[in-house]
Amino acid sequence: MATIHFTTTTTATPEQFIAAVTDFGPGRSQIFGNTDDSQLKVHDQGPDWADVTEGKGPAWERLRYDWSDPTRIRMTTTDSNTWGGASGHTYTFDRRPDGTTGVDVVVVREGKNLKGHVIGALLGLVGKRVFSGQFEKTVKAIEARPAV
Repeated sequence: MATIHFTTTTTATPEQFIAAVTDFGPGRSQIFGNTDDSQLKVHDQGPDWADVTEGKGPAWERLRYDWSDPTRIRMTTTDSNTWGGASGHTYTFDRRPDGTTGVDVVVVREGKNLKGHVIGALLGLVGKRVFSGQFEKTVKAIEARPAV
């Protein structure tokens, strides 16, 4: 199992960040490069949660999004062709006095099959660099969105 942890700072507010992450409409792939809009399916949704399948190419996962806490978004993997167990993502927001927001990111990848175990082992070695680089692109895309 690989656990990747990193932090970043953004000019987006926690509310802007949550609005972008929980926007499951067209154009999601512009925010998340590892998502293909054609593979996105919202199974069910409430005011502060969603059950969503997303992915890109041969990799997909079904996630339970929970943003009931305004300082955190939890995305728990409920099904996947690669990930199982404790897999998921957590973004925790820290509103700072200078108007920026600190974002603490934890990604857990627990392989459920040979493919997942191999990718998980590789992520244990290079995951922080890979995920933090992808996440910086997400942060920039969120910052570029009009404020809500």
